[in-house]
This record gives sequence, C-alpha cells and structure tokens, in this order.
Amino acid sequence: MNYNPTQKNRFKESILNKNVFAITCELVPGRGSRSKVQDNLLAFAEKAAVRGQIQALSITENAGGHPALSPGILGKEILRLGIDPLLHLTCKDRNRNQLESCLFAHGREEMYNLLVMGGDYPRYGFKGIAKPVFDLDTVQLIKMVEEMTKGFEVEKDAPGGGARLPSIPFFKGCVVSPFKKLEAELMTQYFKLHKKIAAGADFVITQVGFDARKCDEVLRYIRQNNLNVPILGNVYIPSKTVAAVMHQGLVPGCVVSDKLMSMYKEESRLPDGGKKNQLNRAAKLLAILRGLGFDGIHIGGSQLTYEDIEFVLEKGEKFYPDWQQWVREFSFPLEGGFYYYELDHKTGLNTDVPVNRHQSIPRRSTGYHFNRLVHKTVFDEKGWLYRSTMTICRKISGTSLERLFTQLEYLIKFIGFECRMCGDCTLSETAFLCPQSQCAKYLLNGPCGGSRDGWCEVYPGVKRCIYVQAYERLKSFGEEKSLKENIIPPRNWSLNRKSSWINYFMGKGR
Repeated sequence: MNYNPTQKNRFKESILNKNVFAITCELVPGRGSRSKVQDNLLAFAEKAAVRGQIQALSITENAGGHPALSPGILGKEILRLGIDPLLHLTCKDRNRNQLESCLFAHGREEMYNLLVMGGDYPRYGFKGIAKPVFDLDTVQLIKMVEEMTKGFEVEKDAPGGGARLPSIPFFKGCVVSPFKKLEAELMTQYFKLHKKIAAGADFVITQVGFDARKCDEVLRYIRQNNLNVPILGNVYIPSKTVAAVMHQGLVPGCVVSDKLMSMYKEESRLPDGGKKNQLNRAAKLLAILRGLGFDGIHIGGSQLTYEDIEFVLEKGEKFYPDWQQWVREFSFPLEGGFYYYELDHKTGLNTDVPVNRHQSIPRRSTGYHFNRLVHKTVFDEKGWLYRSTMTICRKISGTSLERLFTQLEYLIKFIGFECRMCGDCTLSETAFLCPQSQCAKYLLNGPCGGSRDGWCEVYPGVKRCIYVQAYERLKSFGEEKSLKENIIPPRNWSLNRKSSWINYFMGKGR
C-alpha cells in the first residue's frame, strides 16, 4: 500500500527532465509564529506560484543555528498556494526518533521534497546556547529517508516489530561544497558525496561560492565518477553586510574571497549600494552554470524581492548564449586553494586531467603508525593476539570482572583518544580520531561543510577538523579513499558506557 499524492511533484519532474533548467529559490523563516518576515515570505511565494518561473521554494530550518518557524508549517501554506516546497531537514536539533516522526508528518501532508543536511551548529536560544543533538549524520539520515521511500520495516524488538510501513515517495537532495581551500577539505567533501549518493540522495545542490572553475570542477567530478544525479548550482546574492560576514567565515561553508569582498566595498559607494551590479553578477553566474551543464540553479540572498529574482532570470537568459565570456569574471579563488583538476588556460576552467595529489605525501605519524599495528595485532582476525583476546573478553563478559575491564579500557582510550565510552567504537574507521569527543557534531561518515582552512566550524583556530586530520593520516599510507567506501551506521546507544572491546568480540559492536 502506498500513499497517493493528490498532485504531481513538479519539482521532481523538472529536475529529472533534461530539457528543463530547474529553478529553486531559498526562503529563510524568522523567529515567531506570526511576523512581518513570515508575511513577506508568503507574499513572495504567492507571486512565485502565479508567475510559474520557479519550480520549488526551499525553506531553511533554523538557519545559522537560531530558532525559527518550522519549515514544515510554512511549507504547508506554500503548497496550498500551488508551488512545491523543498523542506530543509537537518540533524542538529532532533534525535532519530523525532526525525522519523517529522518525516511521517511531511509524508502525510504530501510534502515530499527534502534537502537533507547536518545543519548549522545550534546557537542562541531560550536562556542561552542550545544543546546540539546530531544523533544521525547526513549520510545516515539520507539512508533512513531512502528506507522510508521503499517501505520502512519496523525493528523486530519494537512494538509492531516486523511490520512494513507504507512507502512515502520522498525526493531527497544533499549538499556538497567544492569551494574548499585545502586538499584534505575538498577530497573529504567529495568522498562524503559518494556516501550520500550511495545512501540514496536523488540530487545535489552546491554550497555558496563564486569561482567558476570550482563550479566546473564539481560537475566534472560527478560525471567522471558516474555519480549520475542531477546537480543544481548555487546562485547566492548577498548584500555587502552579508558578504562581509561570509568573508569573515561566520557563515559556515559559504566562501567570499578577499578579491570579491574588495569589489563589494567599491560597489557599495554607488547610489544603489551596488545592488544592480550584484543582480547582474548573479545573472552571469546563472548563465555560466547553465552553459557548463548544471541541471538548474538554487537562488538565495538577503532582502531580495520577487522582482529581483525575475530580473536575474531574464538577464541570465540574455547572457546565456555568450556564457563563456563571463567565466573569467568569476575567478574568485581562495589564495593558494587546491583544485582537483589541471587548469585549462584556454577557457579558464579545467581539463579532464586530475592534478597529481601524490606529489605531496604527509609524514607518517609515529602514534598513528603504532595504533594501526596494535589494532591489527589484537582486532584483525589474522592478528597473533586476536584469538587470545577474544577468549578473554568472552570469559569476562557478564561477570563481576567486566566493570573493572571496562574501566581499564576507558582509562587507556581516554589518555590516547579522549574516549567517551560509547561502547560502539569507530576509531579504526576514522584514523584513530574519536568523532564522539573530537568532532563538535559527532559525525561518523565524513565532515560537515563548515570547516575553513582546515579548522572546525565550531572551534576555528582552536581545533582542526578531524576529517582533515584523518585524510592526512590515511594518505600517508595511501589509504585516503577508504573514507568514501563504507557507510558507518549510527551509534548504538544501548552499548553506552560498556566495553567496546567486549562488545566487538561478542558480536555486538562494530
């Protein structure tokens, strides 16, 4: 038995139709149930529905980590106006059970288009900074949604266990950021994209950036690696104030280079504050993305009217036949930034030849090398201590010695890895860096999009992103591609504060 939607999914049809250049536009709800912000968004949506140029309106979920009106509520009103909502679904504020409940609600309301993301780290809320959740990461959440599209099977131990729930025809997208400075940041973005698509992502939207060569790069990478999903390019139109905030790295994942920021400062002296230049620049970027072969664009920006969007779309149509001539106007790279492909000097874009990433091999860490040897000796089935350790762990399991053994394991792993006693250890899969203690978002399947120059989004200048570190460690052994190969399942909280070693040898852990 399946749900029977009362209307077609026009956004899905447009993005899958190679003859249509799909247009989505982002709306950012404000705080409060009824406010001028929400009224303005609905007025914008009403115009979009009537004029028919936009296939879907993307609705953010607590953008910037701040509380706001739920995208599901606004989406319901937008759907009634006659245009498809594209709801953001993030991991930051809800555990897996609440996410499942939210998905059931979206399915019942026939809001099937989702943009699945980790989400910005929670910030100001009631009486202070909110607690981050991140029970699932983006890859795990996409996999969960994919199972719901096929017909969700209830766990055997749960009430009603073994039953298969009706399928819900979700159409789910994900995000990738090609606008990264370091090789380790960029490659882990691409490796995670492999996992997202393997988990079931149906389309991709790029993060905010203004480098035509990077736009070409991500499209070329997707094609060369046969990832075979539609991709929308991001056309963001920031005001000078927003551009300045992005330039400082205060909007996670969004990149405004020094060169582009200087241009914004100069344009701000114009009578209109540079707005016409900003809209023309957006139209040129639209033309470039269409010329490169993107399947559509995702438009966003601050203080935009629907008439501004119309101007960009109409100008973009005029610029499109000569899109190549605008490419060099969009050369706003991060200084010293890494590119996956060799430069095509003729076009200003890329060739099909990847750069030689093996010209620079990180030095092997003594500690990491030691941990690899210990793990192979004890936990690899061919290791010479594997059988004896398994025998000891199985004999201790369930006895009075188990607690003492667990405390000993915790002491060793706390000193070495800042262990959090999750009982479901992933150290060997993340280059012996603990995501539970060293990643602010507890991510198991790759980085978020918020790192900047290799630093963690939440602790810039203090903590390096653990996946940047993991990539470098693995690359020193020629094993960096392992970061894209296996989807790590969510943490099993029933094993919390138990021995991961005993769980492993008892077949309970990873």
